[in-house]
Amino acid sequence: MPNSVYSFDHLHFKSTFNSPEIELISKRLSSNILLDENSEILWLLRAISVCDMTTLMGDDSISNVRRLCSKSLNPLSPKSLSLLKNKLKIDAKGLVTAAVCVYPSQVKEVRIELAGHGVNIASVAAGFPSGQYPLHTRLLEIQHCISEGANEIDIVINRTLVHQGQWQELYDELVAMRNVCTVKLKTILEVGQLGSYKNIYHASMIAMLAGADFIKTSTGKECTANATLPMSLTMLMAIGDFHDATGVKVGFKPAGGIRTSTDALKLMFLQYNMLGEQFLNSSYFRLGCSSLIISLEKRILAILSGNNWVDQTDIIIS
Repeated sequence: MPNSVYSFDHLHFKSTFNSPEIELISKRLSSNILLDENSEILWLLRAISVCDMTTLMGDDSISNVRRLCSKSLNPLSPKSLSLLKNKLKIDAKGLVTAAVCVYPSQVKEVRIELAGHGVNIASVAAGFPSGQYPLHTRLLEIQHCISEGANEIDIVINRTLVHQGQWQELYDELVAMRNVCTVKLKTILEVGQLGSYKNIYHASMIAMLAGADFIKTSTGKECTANATLPMSLTMLMAIGDFHDATGVKVGFKPAGGIRTSTDALKLMFLQYNMLGEQFLNSSYFRLGCSSLIISLEKRILAILSGNNWVDQTDIIIS
């Protein structure tokens, strides 16, 4: 069910943001969990369960969408499943990812491939990735995706409105999108284009006030600064403040540039330390990914085989 839509004046914005402090805190909160190898495997399996498997290429075809759906339903190889069961007594045979995310034209195929398996069908919409299309066409696109079978919609804000300080206009657009979106709504901020932590916080709050079920960092298409830890921390600060003020829990989806198991773990630790265990599940946390699953399984296999391989880390692992 959609969140309630709050009035634009429901909350006051924070006025100052200390950039060095945000950067320092984000680093500390994302790397201060001590993991033994068994615990790390459990975190990695949880990471797989919250992945939104994504393909958003201009040459997407039915065949590669089908492969993505198959990987979503079978994220671990038979070798990994066997080692998990024999060495740790973990039966991960039913493990699937949280969603498959595609362009609107591929939604129907995803619906067919995932029917009856409990994996969500997500589609980008509303003028993705720029958001600079007439509002009425963006609304029609949302409705079309839902009619094709999507039960999650990833929209993107018009960043020009942020840079021009048109917060009321941004809010009104997002409310209009919320009103036609009868399924889970994820609002992409494209944080790398917002210019400041203050703007990221304000845009996060506007999206939640307008009824977003999730706020998401990036499209992965428009800029190189995507799901950085400081930007993610700023969004999580807004989610925490919104929850404190309204009692409404909003999810967080980092996306763009999340390629290694270490990237995933740091973002999960950040979410855990900022919001707690209750927010660290697929209802309130997603990882937007394309190739991340490969790295997660590679790390699981390395641990199970006694290999000390790590893909890049300053996380404390005992």
